[in-house]
Amino acid sequence: MGRMSMLKELWDFMKARKKWWLAPVIVILLLLGALFFLAQGSAVTPFIYTLF
Repeated sequence: MGRMSMLKELWDFMKARKKWWLAPVIVILLLLGALFFLAQGSAVTPFIYTLF
């Protein structure tokens, strides 16, 4: 299953079921994942882990 088809399914689900509140939750989770991925092994890592 391709990544784009999964995103399209998620978008269709949110549109059909009127679950627009899921969009900010998904965006925040993606941003946190990107932050952890980019900070891995850098000098910023100890400061990021103190936030949580």
